[in-house]
Amino acid sequence: MAFFVSAIIAFVILIILASLKIVKEYERGVKFTLGKYSGIMDPGLRLLVPIIQSWERVDMRVKAVDVPSQECISKDNVSIKVNAVLYYRVEKAEKAIIKVEEFMYAVSQLAQTTMRNIVGEFELDDILQKREVIAKKIREIVDKDTDPWGIDVSKIEIKDIELPQDMKRVISKEAEAEREKRAVIVKAQGEVIAADNLAKAAKTLATGPGALHLRTLQSINALSSDQSNTVVFAIPLEVLRAFEGWSKSGEAVHKKKE
Repeated sequence: MAFFVSAIIAFVILIILASLKIVKEYERGVKFTLGKYSGIMDPGLRLLVPIIQSWERVDMRVKAVDVPSQECISKDNVSIKVNAVLYYRVEKAEKAIIKVEEFMYAVSQLAQTTMRNIVGEFELDDILQKREVIAKKIREIVDKDTDPWGIDVSKIEIKDIELPQDMKRVISKEAEAEREKRAVIVKAQGEVIAADNLAKAAKTLATGPGALHLRTLQSINALSSDQSNTVVFAIPLEVLRAFEGWSKSGEAVHKKKE
């Protein structure tokens, strides 16, 4: 008799222990009674009636889902591969369990199909330059479609856009041509500025008394610092004119004496 009572007590203890459930702070429990939804289990120690009641554990934290690389066709018929990462969290645990089967898989599949459709609405140049615009549009659609599942999509980021090899070469050549164009423009602007400064310098040297002589002396002084240089310089025109004047005056004196 004592053994029978001990067995009953042990069985009751096992039933009680099996009925106790621990729900963590970042979780919620969706409880079912005889297969029917009967409430949410908050964090803490909770009691379930064995056989009659069951529950599903739902993680309420933000989750990052990798959206696999998708083959997309842009609006201008360029085949590219795009992958992204999606961030979402469960807001209504009961909807995530009751309204959709395997909500994590469903969110990932919805993000993939939406991304292919949205990318197809843009041309290649816009896809490369407007990632944030495309990601925002994808997020709005996915967030709206997952609202009935009790899921909030907070962010989508496009990680990588893979182009065909021939398209990479074309873009590389285009970028190189653009850099060459900018270099030519900058060089031409520099030459214009240099020509303008030379014109101003020439005007100053021509109008300033003794300016040309001073400039000549400065140049000779700069060259003389290196003994290996061989300096060949032209005599200023004013000096030659002075010599010409002396020559004419000498000839005149000589004729007078004769």
